[in-house]
Amino acid sequence: MDLGLKDRVAIVTGASQGIGRAIACGLAAEGASLVICARNTEVLEKTASQIKEKYGVNVVALTADVTKLQDIERLVNQAIATFCRIDILVNNSGGPHATKFQSTPPEAWQPGIDLILMSVVHACRSVIPHMQARKWGRIINITSISVKQPINDLILSNTLRAGVIGLAKSLANELGKDNILVNNICPGYTLTDRLQELINIRAKAAQITQEQIVKQWENDVPIGRLAKPEEIADYAVFLASERASYINGTTVAVDGGLVKGIM
Repeated sequence: MDLGLKDRVAIVTGASQGIGRAIACGLAAEGASLVICARNTEVLEKTASQIKEKYGVNVVALTADVTKLQDIERLVNQAIATFCRIDILVNNSGGPHATKFQSTPPEAWQPGIDLILMSVVHACRSVIPHMQARKWGRIINITSISVKQPINDLILSNTLRAGVIGLAKSLANELGKDNILVNNICPGYTLTDRLQELINIRAKAAQITQEQIVKQWENDVPIGRLAKPEEIADYAVFLASERASYINGTTVAVDGGLVKGIM
């Protein structure tokens, strides 16, 4: 199946590792040019080099913090300066630290808002005019199953990611006439560094081993295992493609059946 992604230009944030890296690789495998960012310069540049070598596509790597508007604007400006277009935006970032509500101080909320919600707001505002000019665009937000089924000890993520869903649905309504499609992906338990942090916290709190925590989670998933980043990436690449031309405003869990709700 030809996904129609050859020579498309994609911005992927948080792309140095984990799900973001897997999405960048998936898009590159289909022939897309990339502008990727992360905060860790060394890891980011290594990822960019590996993608170029393996897939033979153009990759621009910029060290950036998505909580800073000026960094997002610099990222978008570099994409336009290099490729003269932006077709795809993948909003992906790590989440805030795991905490319960009463142990989350008031000053922790604004950084969480900046990371989870405002980073998406700023990135969308920056890229949408370029997509409107070409009457084509794909915006994909990587969120979490916490928007469908809250996760214990992740009060900031549970609360703030719901705002991204509302934003995306609103943008889908506004931008459909411009052939700009906006969708959300909710990964289930996925084998990343972020998940390892949560495993450590849960194991210490329950005074059991990390392996036991993983086994508990695997037992909660109908297919009996945790996700690989590439499995999340496969759906993101499809949503970015020509083949997803009638999918707009959706929020889909890629979770092996973990979420038990009907909707």
